[in-house]
Amino acid sequence: MSDETVKERPTYFIKAMQEGLAAAMREDERVVVIGEDVDRSVIGATRGLTKEFGDMRVRNTPISEQAFVGAAVGAAAAGLRPVVDMMIGAFFYVSMDQLANQAAKLPYMSGGQVNLPITYFTATGPSGGGAAQHSENLHPMLMNVAGLKIVMPSTPFDAKGLMLSAVRDPNPVVYLQDHILGGTRGHVPPEAYGIPLGVADVKKRGTDVTVVAIGSTVPKALRVAAELEAAGTSVEVVDPRTLAPLDMDTILESVAKTGRLVVVDNARLTCSAASEIVASAASRGFDLLKAAPERVAWADVPVPFSAPLENRVVVQDADILAAIQKVLA
Repeated sequence: MSDETVKERPTYFIKAMQEGLAAAMREDERVVVIGEDVDRSVIGATRGLTKEFGDMRVRNTPISEQAFVGAAVGAAAAGLRPVVDMMIGAFFYVSMDQLANQAAKLPYMSGGQVNLPITYFTATGPSGGGAAQHSENLHPMLMNVAGLKIVMPSTPFDAKGLMLSAVRDPNPVVYLQDHILGGTRGHVPPEAYGIPLGVADVKKRGTDVTVVAIGSTVPKALRVAAELEAAGTSVEVVDPRTLAPLDMDTILESVAKTGRLVVVDNARLTCSAASEIVASAASRGFDLLKAAPERVAWADVPVPFSAPLENRVVVQDADILAAIQKVLA
């Protein structure tokens, strides 16, 4: 196999995360990884790191999320750059005091005397029968915690670049890997590269309607956009990539061009990221809109274990299509 073939071979999303994390560890010896089973990595984002960096920099922890989320705060205050594998997003509920009251607030409460360069990453969202306690997408709740940066990539390329940038960042960052994207593949350059936090990406250009999609709803929005393109409707798809800080400028630039907005969020409708984006668009760009914006999100219920019921809750292509048709009507 030639070098060029290796470079062009599609990379799994999870492997792209691992490559970004490994690049950060090579770049800075203060970067350490802690969490449950990080040596064997059940999900895969830390697989192979113990072999390269040793068990002093890749440390298994007891199954006590509150303990190791808090330990990362102390480690960062003492000069390390900890990366914490939370495994499942809903486990943040167990450790919310350490995350929201300590990691997010101490830099502010110390007047900047304490820097906490911590990256917390986790698989999040429905994975096909994970049931209510293992299917949370809690980014809307975390967006409301002042002091946290929230990252949610949708492609392997973004997954690698945003991981490296998250670890480099001097602030606490929560990196959310939408669970069902873990097995997707795409082009990922072999070299280390960062993607700036707080910068959205236009995944597809269009002129008739703007669709802002988050995480695993991005490929769904792109499928719907391709379907509508064949029928003569031009859809622009914007991926925020970072939810806090949120790049509303790029979203509003798109809305200024299309005049119509649909926001798709793989989370509950009430107080969702979609709600915040629509509210900001209405406040800052009311005169740009030709129609009322639409939100596409979950019903306000726990995610069911039953596969047919789970499919009823999560966002489907048909939901996005219906919302686009409504704003175009």
